[in-house]
Amino acid sequence: MVDWLTGALMVAVGLAGGFSVGSAFVALLIVLDLIPRLVQLTKAHRRSGLFESAILAGAVIWSCADQFDWKLGWPDGILLFPAVFQGLFVGMLAAALTEVLNVLPIFSKRFRLKSYMFLLLMAMVLGKVTGSLIDWLLIQR
Repeated sequence: MVDWLTGALMVAVGLAGGFSVGSAFVALLIVLDLIPRLVQLTKAHRRSGLFESAILAGAVIWSCADQFDWKLGWPDGILLFPAVFQGLFVGMLAAALTEVLNVLPIFSKRFRLKSYMFLLLMAMVLGKVTGSLIDWLLIQR
């Protein structure tokens, strides 16, 4: 009886967490118009449905991969190909988000860093790339 109750509670908490995270993600995409802005930046207006389908498919596939602990077992050289696309997606989504929210102009104005904007952007990009490579090549093994 206790095992069944514990399992039911875990299912309820897991579903509630999934619904809350999913709702927040959808709200982020809808309220901030990230997909239309991403389509506008890439000049791919006829392919906006492809962007939406890719985001949905990616969320479902990678949620299943995480939940069921899928392992590909491929060599690192082959895994570089999907990793590049994952990095492109995250980078473009982050760029669209920062552009929509005007984070960088406000940040540079408040901290008087306008003349260092290029260096600030390069530090952010290189920090993200370095952190991702360390996580992917060293920690995930």
